[in-house]
Amino acid sequence: MSRCFYSRLFLLLAVVVLLTGGLISCSQYSTKAIPKGYHNLTAHYNAYVIARDEIDQAEQFLFKKRQENYNQLLPILLPVDSMLIQPVKPQLDDAIKKASLIPERHQNSKWLDNAYNLIGRARLLKQDLPNAIEVFKYVNTKGTNEDDKHTALVGLMRAYVEASDYVNALNVAEYLRQQPLNKTNTRDFYLTKAYLHERQGEYLTAAGILEATFPVLKKGESTARLHLIAGQLYDLSGQPSKAVEQYRQVLRSRPSYDQSFYANLYAIQSNGLTGDQKRVAQSAETFDRLLKDRKNEDLKDKIYFTMGLLEARRGNTDKAIKLYSQSIQVAGSTNAQVPYTYLEIGKLYFDKKADYTHAKAYYDSALALMPKQSADYTALLNRKKTLDEFVQYKTTIQTDDSLLHLAQLDPATLDKLLDKAIDQREKEDKAQAALAQQIIDKATNGNISSVPGATNSNLQPTERWVLYNPVALSQGRQEFSVLWGNRQLEDNWRRSNKEASIALPGANSPVAGASPANSINPNAPLAQSEATQAAAATAGISTSRKAQKEAMTAKIPFSKEAQLATNQRIETALYKLGKLYKLQFNQPADAIPTFEQLLTRYPNTLQKPEVYYLLYLSNEQLGKTSNWKDKLLAEFPNTSYARLTGRAAAQTSDSEAQALKTYTAIYELYQANNLTEALARADASMSSFAGTQLEDKLALLRVILIGKVQNVEAYQRALAEFVRDYPASQLLPRVKEMQTAAEKVTAKRQ
Repeated sequence: MSRCFYSRLFLLLAVVVLLTGGLISCSQYSTKAIPKGYHNLTAHYNAYVIARDEIDQAEQFLFKKRQENYNQLLPILLPVDSMLIQPVKPQLDDAIKKASLIPERHQNSKWLDNAYNLIGRARLLKQDLPNAIEVFKYVNTKGTNEDDKHTALVGLMRAYVEASDYVNALNVAEYLRQQPLNKTNTRDFYLTKAYLHERQGEYLTAAGILEATFPVLKKGESTARLHLIAGQLYDLSGQPSKAVEQYRQVLRSRPSYDQSFYANLYAIQSNGLTGDQKRVAQSAETFDRLLKDRKNEDLKDKIYFTMGLLEARRGNTDKAIKLYSQSIQVAGSTNAQVPYTYLEIGKLYFDKKADYTHAKAYYDSALALMPKQSADYTALLNRKKTLDEFVQYKTTIQTDDSLLHLAQLDPATLDKLLDKAIDQREKEDKAQAALAQQIIDKATNGNISSVPGATNSNLQPTERWVLYNPVALSQGRQEFSVLWGNRQLEDNWRRSNKEASIALPGANSPVAGASPANSINPNAPLAQSEATQAAAATAGISTSRKAQKEAMTAKIPFSKEAQLATNQRIETALYKLGKLYKLQFNQPADAIPTFEQLLTRYPNTLQKPEVYYLLYLSNEQLGKTSNWKDKLLAEFPNTSYARLTGRAAAQTSDSEAQALKTYTAIYELYQANNLTEALARADASMSSFAGTQLEDKLALLRVILIGKVQNVEAYQRALAEFVRDYPASQLLPRVKEMQTAAEKVTAKRQ
């Protein structure tokens, strides 16, 4: 071998030794070029890229599998959901594991901050908010790259929003607003901030921020979705013209079919608000085209709903109800739209027709089908409770009035009426039993849909068979409890004495038409003669009618004590019904005759001062003159209600100045956290504030102090008293919000 060969071999071995030694000495804490280059390369391709791609794929999967509720305002960013995340949870866990390799093995890598941000993103998607917040805070504190720190802060703001910690989210947003963000962080910051304002109900601000974001977004389904949301936000903010423009932008952004369909429907709805008669006239052609398109076969309920909505906005209430009913009829098995259609019909009956019984029926149906996470659910539940009270009071008045009337009849007339009532009930029971048998027969043959009234989708709530109608079931339970009280499900539930069953003549069993096999011959035939069966059946019917008649008679108040109790129930129901009309339904025209009936029938009612006051307010609201204020001041001059009527009295500048001075002193005690003293001063000063401009403000401060010093029940009572005593106050919306918050606290405790 030549000398040159050995020289080259020696040089090659030297290079290998140097490279091997360099790699062996590649400590993750070294700041030298070769170790840092090695760790940058390994961290990037062996950990960061894999983790990033897994998280991106998980987000894409969640976006494709999202379930949009187009009946509600769509969220700008998809909310994290621990249930929906289950299919990609292993993928996210693996991404966290891969990204964690970088801080474990590559501390000197430039991908360290990026790795922590990936871990924070994955934990945010998993709804592990506390740990996500800690990771993002760590990057912001310890990070070395400004862009990565800004990325962490955007993630931190998103985590705070998901945790409903809006104060901290706004603090982070205010800091980021002053930072020089790169293009990606600017986009994510705007979207997160718009989402924050949307969650807070600041729709116009959210829409404005979205509009500033669109120039940096690429066309596609996700951008079309944001244009659709911007249109919804402008609609909710009372700017339909801007909403229409956003819906047009949806169609220019390569949307999905559903997005383009709803953009067209929403644009028609918004045009109905802009007063653009030309476009409104064109909407009929659009509806016809949409209904004829076979691609919209499963979307016809949305089309009819929109048609009904337009008619409702034009004031055509009956036509709107008819179109809403068509929407329900064509919904079929797809019932996502149905609860919101029921809700709109209920609103029309409530607001336009003041038909609270029908409104309750539709609200019941809406509540039975509406998802609990819906934005409308809580408000609907509260209104349903009010309507439940309304129906309860109306039923009590009607039922007890009828019972009092029956108590005055002679025995013969009463007996005939009871027989007639039992005949009617048996007729209805037979009709329901026949329908039930039809359903059983058709179900056996696999053709249940042909039975009239057997399905939910084709009929209005009042037209369905009772066992398929949640509204009828709810009403039935309520009527049953009024008539019978709380009874357990058991045999002979009508009887007060259930120890023994009725023994039928000629039978060895309490069951009509059957005789048990005797103990000697277990296989003895069970057949009876036709005469025996007929006698048993006749005796059974007679005994059943007698039992029903006894049960009905037992409810009639014949004694003075029973009549007194019945009248007390009617008195209470009239009083509470009048208050519902005045304070909850804002229907003074209905409240007045209800209160007047109460005073006519029960002139010595203990509620007379409040009834006088509410009659005075109701007549004043309708612009009518009345003497109820004079009667209140003459008969009950020292009551709080008499004091409340004096608000309109002229006040001198001295009294206003003194009131301001007193209020300031009480408020300073409140700010100094001397709550007990502040509450005592407020209670003592209320009478001197009557008629001043600060009266309702002091009353609200007193309510807040009660909430600080006393329990939740006392706080809720104080809120209710404010609503009652200051129905025209500008502070009333704030008090209503406080009432809702207090109700939520009480519900959580229960």
